[in-house]
Amino acid sequence: MKDILLITPPFTQLNTPYPATAYIKGFLNTKNISAFQMDLGIEVILTLFTKKSFTDIFEYAFTNNYITSENCQRIYALKEDYLKTIDNVINFLQGKNPTFARQLCTENFLPEASRFDQLDDMEWAFGNMGMQDKAKHLATLYLEDLSDFIIECIDPNFGFSRYAERLGQSANSFDELYHSLQNEHTYIDQITLQILDQHLQKVTPKWVCISVPFPGNLYSAFRCAQYIKKHYPNMAISMGGGFPNTELRSLSDPRVFEFFDYITLDDGELPIELLYDAITNNKIHTPNLELKRTFLLQKGKVVYLNNTLKSDYKQANVGTPDYSDLLLDSYISVIEIANPMHSLWSDGRWNKLTMAHGCYWGKCTFCDISLDYIKIYEPVAAKLLVDRMEELIAQTNENGFHFVDEAAPPALMKAVALEIIKRKLVVTWWTNIRFEKNFTKDLCLLLKASGCIAVSGGLEVASDRLLKLIDKGVTVEQVAQVTRNFTEANIMVHSYLMYGYPTQTIQETVDSLEMVRQLFELGILQSGFWHQFALTAHSPVGLKPSEYHITPHYNTITFANNDIDFTDHTGIDHSKFSYGLKKSLFNYMHGIAFDLPLQDWFDFNIPATTIDSFFIENCLKTPIEFNIKPTAKIVWLGNTPITSEKTKSKKGKSFHLMQMNFHDRTEAFQITLNKPQGNWLLPILTQLKPNNEKQFSFTQLKADYETYFENFELFWFSKPILKLRENGLLVL
Repeated sequence: MKDILLITPPFTQLNTPYPATAYIKGFLNTKNISAFQMDLGIEVILTLFTKKSFTDIFEYAFTNNYITSENCQRIYALKEDYLKTIDNVINFLQGKNPTFARQLCTENFLPEASRFDQLDDMEWAFGNMGMQDKAKHLATLYLEDLSDFIIECIDPNFGFSRYAERLGQSANSFDELYHSLQNEHTYIDQITLQILDQHLQKVTPKWVCISVPFPGNLYSAFRCAQYIKKHYPNMAISMGGGFPNTELRSLSDPRVFEFFDYITLDDGELPIELLYDAITNNKIHTPNLELKRTFLLQKGKVVYLNNTLKSDYKQANVGTPDYSDLLLDSYISVIEIANPMHSLWSDGRWNKLTMAHGCYWGKCTFCDISLDYIKIYEPVAAKLLVDRMEELIAQTNENGFHFVDEAAPPALMKAVALEIIKRKLVVTWWTNIRFEKNFTKDLCLLLKASGCIAVSGGLEVASDRLLKLIDKGVTVEQVAQVTRNFTEANIMVHSYLMYGYPTQTIQETVDSLEMVRQLFELGILQSGFWHQFALTAHSPVGLKPSEYHITPHYNTITFANNDIDFTDHTGIDHSKFSYGLKKSLFNYMHGIAFDLPLQDWFDFNIPATTIDSFFIENCLKTPIEFNIKPTAKIVWLGNTPITSEKTKSKKGKSFHLMQMNFHDRTEAFQITLNKPQGNWLLPILTQLKPNNEKQFSFTQLKADYETYFENFELFWFSKPILKLRENGLLVL
């Protein structure tokens, strides 16, 4: 028996658990409140995609004459091939049978339906990938074929990372979702509720907390709550997570509380602690009930209680995320498309952590910066973060980390990287950033040395006018220089790209595409994704739409409130650009079609770009920086050199020299200094390593040098030191 059952309803990710319940369980551990957590989504998928289930699915679809399309007729005709292979394919995607990759890559081994039609187009994209990745891609297409069969013949709401998503999107009224919940259970519902019941009987919780991160989890969350209300009426049920945090802040429909007893907003730690105390001590119906950011029903009306004087917990006190109970060895790694960043999201299991609560920038006008989860910025100390990394490695046996920040702060990233290197940890990590000027070449090299493999950030609209209107705090030139710094450090860069921002002209859309084309052609951007601007209720644009020359179309809100329809005063139909922008980007990501005129991507006339064809290249022509901040830290990432001495004669004078031979993992290089300078530098390099408690600033290094010699700047910009600067001597 546990106090609380934490549930993530279907569906989020196949490859790794969504971290919300792990964060909450970690906090509950600090309060000695027992909890069991489950990712209902992966358990449903693993039950659905089996020989047993598909035997039933094929029979059901055939008996009821649901197999109508040519594609599904083909899948049904090949049912024996699917039933023979499905369990082995799932096993392979769980990483349990790597040798099966050779069989999967054998021609005519897997049955193929419509998803494989794209294979000829994709073959070149995966041609240079290893056999394991190609096999994962083929297995993914196989699963997507079966998914198409489910959608057509069994349940039109099915999706691997969402379920009945439409019912949760812009659902200003609860009516449609409520009516859907009165219908018979779908096949997916039946599997979901059967698994849920098994856990309820095993865990016997006092309280069930359901985390709903996205619209695609909402329907299943309500189905689960409905089932619990009917069969376990004495269990309390609450909802929290990303969806209610952004969408349900204006909730007023009492019918919602036929399913849930409580709905909490924003950080869940204190709201859950107070509710737990009220539920377990029978205080929930007392007149002086004190709660934190909680909706509930009182006397038939929806009320919002936020009347406690207690403050939210600081990040240092919320505990380390706890991934126990989750089926970590059963998640499925898939490769859907040949996009390097998408493969990070869907391939492999990642421990999720947060460097800082909220966003340190907090100004972007399209973002929900008025909400606490973004507005309240609080970083976590680097040592504590790396402590948590070590705890998670011990618990999960995984050393891959995805820091799920809104935008990870550069100063904290630097401190975390130094701490990782200091502890000699071998980890792999990636995160989201702003392309700001503090990401210097040297900082990027440090991040790479600590295990950083990729960053994603918003270029949004590649237009300086619009970037200023967005209040992004960057320019296109700055983005180009930062992406170059990451790329030269061998860190992959993904950019979020936007079109249709208020007041954006057709010319600016074309010019933005040209900027993106040049970034990819120069190789300083490796991955990207275009999305159309969406107006949200809690963003600066949503709060003051007239300042951005748009007219919102508001509906009466009784349930969800986030996305808002609007009319842009420019009158431009931005959606018509979608196909051309995405098609061009797909080609650019794979290094082709840079010479095609931009017009060729669109089936309607567009103006010629006004951007010079060498604009981005010129942005990268930055002069050598001779001004170094006095407080900048100097760090040596290299090894101790092997030294030798020699004497050189010139014009009758002898010079005693020290030759230093350095070896890194792949190469060797050498520098030669006057022996006195060499004798000074040799111990200094050891002191400059990250594992030393004391770190030298530029001023301190200069002062130490000038204790023995003169003119440190002349020495610092000499050829030998510049050689070291190219090979691990960093200015941070």
